[in-house]
Amino acid sequence: MLGILSSLLTAGGWFPVGQAGGVSQTPEALFQQIFTVFVVLGSLVGIVVIGYMLYNAYKYRAGTGRGAEADDSKKVTRPEPGQIPTGSGGGKKLFLSFGISAVIVLSLIVWTYSALLFVETTPEQQESDLTVEVVGEQFAWQFHYPNGETSVNEMVVPEGAMVELEVSTADVFHNFNIPKFRTGADAMPGHTLETWFVADERGNFTAECREICGAGHSGMNAQVRVVSQEEFEEWYGGSASGSNGGAGNGTANNTSGANADLRTAATIGGVGA
Repeated sequence: MLGILSSLLTAGGWFPVGQAGGVSQTPEALFQQIFTVFVVLGSLVGIVVIGYMLYNAYKYRAGTGRGAEADDSKKVTRPEPGQIPTGSGGGKKLFLSFGISAVIVLSLIVWTYSALLFVETTPEQQESDLTVEVVGEQFAWQFHYPNGETSVNEMVVPEGAMVELEVSTADVFHNFNIPKFRTGADAMPGHTLETWFVADERGNFTAECREICGAGHSGMNAQVRVVSQEEFEEWYGGSASGSNGGAGNGTANNTSGANADLRTAATIGGVGA
């Protein structure tokens, strides 16, 4: 049932399929799909319940001849206090309502769990286009690229790529989250957690910490810059040559520069360098 509803909403343009980066569906499109299905089903249930309530309120309103003074053919028999109601059809309506509700709720649980399982297992089944190590430290984010480059508070990724993030922390608990791409992971001391997203839209987006981590928590943000493949290759190659030969193109910092930026970010965040 939920699959049919999801297909109808997708075909009707209520939300995108989200095929990009070599995967069948992006986390952004998937979570939007879950939200839309819950909203639609919740609205339908609300309409049915409120509509049935208003119908009965109108049907048995005062002056309709169904009260105590009505003749026997129209009178509604109401139970007295302590009396067990009769004439309810043997509980068929109650059983039917509970049965339909159970089917809907269980279907939602199974479908939502399978969708979340897809998000969790995709990095194991699909090779990413780019893997970036994300390290949180009061109060800034470090991004380590496969070519050895490190940047602070700015992550550059190519448009259309599946990006895998390996999130960890150098001090306390943090949470790295990119609201635009519906992705995030906890940064826990001694652990590395993985998450992923597909950068399917070019532009500048905000990554933020969603775990209270100290006085500078509210300012612990980073910029996610999604550029064209050509621009990324130019940036990536230039940053690599800058790290090896000391002639970077200025779009990324080498390790010493990253440490300086990190100390600056920590000072702004409210702690001493």
